[in-house]
Amino acid sequence: MSSVTDNGADITMVDNHAKKILFWGCFIVLVSSAFGFVFRSFLMADWGIQFGLSKTQQGEIFGVSFWPFGISIVFFSLIIDKVGYKKSMIFAFICHTLSVIITIMANGYWMLYFGTLLFALGNGAAEAVVNPVVATMYPKEKTKWLNILHAGWPTGLVISGLLAIAMLHFHLRWEIIIGFIMLPVIVYGVIIANRSFPVNERVKAGVSYLEMLKEVGILGILIVVSLCTFQLGNLFDWSYIVSVIIILVIVGAFAFFVRALGHPLFILLLLLMIPLATTELGTDSWISDLMTPEMAKIGLQGGWVLVYTSVIMAILRFYSGPIVHKFAPLGLLAVSAVVACFGLEFLSYSVGFVIIIAATIYALGKTFFWGTMLGVVAEQFPKGGALTLNFTSAVGQIGVGIIGAVFLGTIQDKQLDKNLTNYDNKNHTAFHTTYITQQKKSIFGKYQAIDESKLAVAPSATIQTIAGVQNNAKKDALRLVGILPGVVFMFYLGIMLYFKRKGGYKPVVLKERTVNTS
Repeated sequence: MSSVTDNGADITMVDNHAKKILFWGCFIVLVSSAFGFVFRSFLMADWGIQFGLSKTQQGEIFGVSFWPFGISIVFFSLIIDKVGYKKSMIFAFICHTLSVIITIMANGYWMLYFGTLLFALGNGAAEAVVNPVVATMYPKEKTKWLNILHAGWPTGLVISGLLAIAMLHFHLRWEIIIGFIMLPVIVYGVIIANRSFPVNERVKAGVSYLEMLKEVGILGILIVVSLCTFQLGNLFDWSYIVSVIIILVIVGAFAFFVRALGHPLFILLLLLMIPLATTELGTDSWISDLMTPEMAKIGLQGGWVLVYTSVIMAILRFYSGPIVHKFAPLGLLAVSAVVACFGLEFLSYSVGFVIIIAATIYALGKTFFWGTMLGVVAEQFPKGGALTLNFTSAVGQIGVGIIGAVFLGTIQDKQLDKNLTNYDNKNHTAFHTTYITQQKKSIFGKYQAIDESKLAVAPSATIQTIAGVQNNAKKDALRLVGILPGVVFMFYLGIMLYFKRKGGYKPVVLKERTVNTS
């Protein structure tokens, strides 16, 4: 009697050493994701100048770091129990490698966009593997080990952030910097190559594929399909009517087959992932750029804020066990939301070395969001298997890609437009008409953006004045996004009351059915 992996190996026969190697392979996958994220974040401002990208276009490239992840993770989650974990990891490795090559060869917006898209597809395929694998390997401590797994993200942020700061200090070409992404990609490829993977607990418990789909339900599919379709519609310039028709067809076909709305609590958690992910990943996408003006005043590169907050996140996630035990998953999420809200608002008003204090509070707030949300879903919806767990990540990534990162960029463009218009009343009438000349379009509608090519050859006094106006626009963006975790906090309180009425928060445990392979 034994449980078999997708490679035919008995997971119960795998020693603890092999289990740890598999875990660290999964960990380094997230380090690779962070490398791609950080290097693009650090280089985006230079790309904006070199390739004439508006802030919203830069936000769209940041955005494509996320929403294709969702498409990829959703697709592989639907088929992963059939095709196996290893094939998904091979696909991820190929995408990551091709992404680096295309980005290095980039000559404008679309190659940067497509290179980033490929990297995101690889991230989705890989995370479709690592989350359910770790949840299956540690069934009694899911929240703890998912938080430790996702310490790979801030660990990668720290390592790649320090590398980026050093390489930019020595003025290395950006193509060389991007090439360093291949270091962790090669490492995880080598580690994963000869590993055996466990069967998901849903499969071992004999829960059918249809039962898994019902946990997600019609509403869950509606959320994911709507986000993806509207983003693709914006990319290919579809009308909203076409997008709605596509959504109705896909969701209608799913509804005919599944005939279940989905678990209400799971649907609520999916929706909460959008503001949660924007608070963490959306802000992190822009944090180097947003904090550069204030950090420059104390002689530091803006990227140090991202590195510093990531150090805090990595350390706390590694030691998440006692913290999760003390607060319980939902209590930890509620506390984190309050702290993140205060941290972002504080950060938006901070100057000088006070930024470090504000960044510390922000880091404490965002640390446990992602892993703990995945832990709650894994503990409450084990019948959903890889699908419910990975849909949660997918909605977070798609949401921040379509809404969060682009929203932050659009806030800056529109606020700059508004602020420079106000300058017209102060005898700066030429600023707006001369430099805010580019007509752009995003998911949030049409807007006017600054013409970077004109600004590059403007008089130094003009550049300095506009830089001050841009700095205020960056702070406005932080203040607005700081509202999101405050809203999320109220929902967490409601969920805590829901479980209190049910007798307290308790993980749902599936009875395992072993498979006779003799």
